[in-house]
Amino acid sequence: MDQKNERSSFEFLKDWGGGLTNWTEKWIPDALVIVWILTVIAFIFALIWGDVGPTKAVSAWGKGFWVLLTFGMQMCLIMMTGYILACSPPVKKLLDWLSSLPNTEKPWQAIMVMSLFSMIVAWFNWGLSLISSAMLALFMVKNNPKVDYRLLVAGAYLGLGCTWHSGLSASAPLLVNTPDNFLIKGGYLTETISTSQTIFTPFNIILLLIVIVVVTILMSVMHPSEEKTYKVKPELMEQLKLYESPEKPAGRLSPSLWLNWWPGWNIIIAIAGFWWLGKAVFEIGFAKAINLNNINLFFLMLGVLFHWRPWSFLKASEEAGKAVWGIVIQFPFYAGIFGLFKYTALATAFTNAFVAVCSGSTFLLVVYWYAGLLNYLIPSGGSEWAVTAPYLLPAAKQLGVAANKVVIAYGWGDMMTDMIQPFWAIAMLAVAKLEFREIMGWLLLVFGVFFVITSIAFLLLPLF
Repeated sequence: MDQKNERSSFEFLKDWGGGLTNWTEKWIPDALVIVWILTVIAFIFALIWGDVGPTKAVSAWGKGFWVLLTFGMQMCLIMMTGYILACSPPVKKLLDWLSSLPNTEKPWQAIMVMSLFSMIVAWFNWGLSLISSAMLALFMVKNNPKVDYRLLVAGAYLGLGCTWHSGLSASAPLLVNTPDNFLIKGGYLTETISTSQTIFTPFNIILLLIVIVVVTILMSVMHPSEEKTYKVKPELMEQLKLYESPEKPAGRLSPSLWLNWWPGWNIIIAIAGFWWLGKAVFEIGFAKAINLNNINLFFLMLGVLFHWRPWSFLKASEEAGKAVWGIVIQFPFYAGIFGLFKYTALATAFTNAFVAVCSGSTFLLVVYWYAGLLNYLIPSGGSEWAVTAPYLLPAAKQLGVAANKVVIAYGWGDMMTDMIQPFWAIAMLAVAKLEFREIMGWLLLVFGVFFVITSIAFLLLPLF
């Protein structure tokens, strides 16, 4: 048979994906180096358009350096609470059960379950989706040996690229609904924006459902024939290990060990946390209560309860801590860039540029594309929002575009390029034992379909 005929219809996408990944690995440095490069660029821009000299520019950078400490901690907790919850025994039992649902003779069903799980869970918590989807992939491949492992892992990453920034852990919508956030303090917003105007708008929900349905169908039909399926070899299967919660020591325990393992602490703390949350929802309503602090508290208490014993929770927290160091060290530098926009005339210059090239009918589409492009260099929705909000929100005001619609457009744009950006896949791929190039081809096709659907949506959003 001719070699070309042996190539699947999607093989060219895999080659393209591999080539793009190779280019990224060759030319795109580590995320920390990127933020330093962006700092230098922002500093030069401030000298040119910010109406300041070097001394005042450095002062503006330093003045902003610690502005985002609260926001940075909130982002760390979203990642950590999701990770902790994904490692809990109840979630692992759920994953094992889900992996038994597909027909082993119909591997496309495993892809369908994987895709739906990743996107739906990401809507609730992107950190939980990232880790639990990787774990589900391991359960799935063991219970469904005929499934294509690369496509399965690609499906596990869909939540980060298709749904997370439209849901309950979305950085921008939750931030603008958080009292006294840095945008209110900076004068870019006069009051909070309720999630009823962002996450729970009919536009956002309908677009979310369309994307989930279309992407799930697309992923299912892409499963290759049996002879072209990438199956996990026995030696790789041995390397696919799941996080194991520590076992309670046998025999009589010392007072300190007994206290470390007594489940009563978890129950007391969880009851107190959920009680407080219930009181907050009752007082201000569900939509207003959905902010960064309350979402983090909910998932933190759920993790405490699901791990049942203090020591199990602590060990899972220790494991989760390894995944957030990048956020901890990078956010002060993004805050410094924020300072260059906030404390110079640079934000005004960028605002005027957007006003000059956009109209009220095209602004949201431009914001969507711009957020997606910039996300490839700033692979953190929270960091990017901190940098761009100081000029996107004033530009929207000048063009007569509602701030809540800007938040929605930014959120969808920010996650658009996540599926072809390897930054957040690092933790997932470490569990799955694959390289990003091995799933890039599949994700590129999904990206293309996603881009068309969402671009049409944001061209139409001004009409709503």
